[in-house]
Amino acid sequence: MNPTLKVALVTGATRGIGRETARQLAEAGVTTLLAGRDQARARAVADQFKAEGLPVEPITLDVTHADSIHKAAAEVKARFGKLDILVNNAGVVVEELDKVPSEQTLDAWRKTFDTNFFAAVEVTKAFLPLLKAAPAARIVNVSSRLGSLTLHADPTSPIYDVKVPAYNASKSALNSWTVHLAYELRDTPIKVNAVHPGYVQTDMNGGKGAIDVPTGAKSSVGMALIGADGPTGSFTYLGETLPW
Repeated sequence: MNPTLKVALVTGATRGIGRETARQLAEAGVTTLLAGRDQARARAVADQFKAEGLPVEPITLDVTHADSIHKAAAEVKARFGKLDILVNNAGVVVEELDKVPSEQTLDAWRKTFDTNFFAAVEVTKAFLPLLKAAPAARIVNVSSRLGSLTLHADPTSPIYDVKVPAYNASKSALNSWTVHLAYELRDTPIKVNAVHPGYVQTDMNGGKGAIDVPTGAKSSVGMALIGADGPTGSFTYLGETLPW
């Protein structure tokens, strides 16, 4: 174990924003664990990065299964003894976008919250001892501007008519978890922040979006690498504070 080695773990990192976040952290010199539920896919993506000379290693992690989470945490502990950066990036949209909020199935709500909220809480809890073992860990929760209750309640806001109810509510819950955990850890060197990646051109939205994937990863990477004078308990997009 090398105490000076900085180690990051990014969930949902085999594609899209997560994959690019892993790349950018590795390009910054951070040994990055690229986590995915499909072991072969995670290994294939990590091998591509390693072929480019980047310090990326695969790790199998299904964020919706407790056994997988705790097995991954045990692996990181055995290999590194700490974790400097945790990026809770894994997320899903499973609801039917042509239906109004009251028509969405309860199953869709549960599946959305299982991945977008409960998984982030469980992963963070499992890795928290390793984050506390690092000199000054960073926890980044990848949220969305769509989780802002302030903007959803404002008829003049750009997202007022964008009602993806289960997804939006899961990100509101993630924002709340961010605030509460940041408060819990306020007297430690650990910083906990939520970020909005932007409206990114990914598979999740069918390639639509206003910005490319590299730009979409910048908010997560920026918060993962903040110094001791950086914020905690914040919700930002490329450094701009967003309303809760």
